[in-house]
Amino acid sequence: MPYTPILATLGYVLSPDGSRVLMIHRNARADDQHLGKYNGLGGKLEPGEDAHAGMCREIREEAGIECEQLHLRGTLNWPGFGKRGEDWFGFIFTITRYRGTPLRHNPEGALEWVDRARLHELPMWEGDRHFLPLVFNADPRPFHGVMPYRDGRMQSWTYSRG
Repeated sequence: MPYTPILATLGYVLSPDGSRVLMIHRNARADDQHLGKYNGLGGKLEPGEDAHAGMCREIREEAGIECEQLHLRGTLNWPGFGKRGEDWFGFIFTITRYRGTPLRHNPEGALEWVDRARLHELPMWEGDRHFLPLVFNADPRPFHGVMPYRDGRMQSWTYSRG
C-alpha cells in the first residue's frame, strides 16, 4: 500500500533578537486534538502549493503577519499522529524576519511570545521536546526525523542530518 501522509508545515516565528518564539496556546476549541498544548504555527498544504508558500500562507492566516525570511530547519514524518491514526509529514521552518504585528489570538487559541529558554516548561506534545532543540540549534544542516505515534503517544524517535 502506498504511503500517503497528510503534508503540512510547522513554523516558529522568532522575535527580532531571536530570544522569543511566537507560540499558539491551543485553548479555543473543546474538540481540538491539541487542546491545552502549545504549538508552533502551521497546517496542511493545499493542492498545488509548495512547502514555502504553504508556510507563508499559514503564518498569514494564523498570526496575521507576512513572512520575509524563513529557513527550512527539517522534516518530520509522524506515522499514526492524526486524530484517527492518520500519518502526517511536516516541513519545519523558522521565520526570522516578518512584516506586521502578530495577532493576539486566532480561532485555535491565544498567540503568546515565549522565551526560547522556557519552551521546555510549556505543556506540549511529548515528541516536540525531542525535535525542538534541533529547530533552534546552530547547526545549519536540516534534520530529517521519524516519530511514530500510537493512540496519541510517541513510540520512538530517530533522525539524521542532511
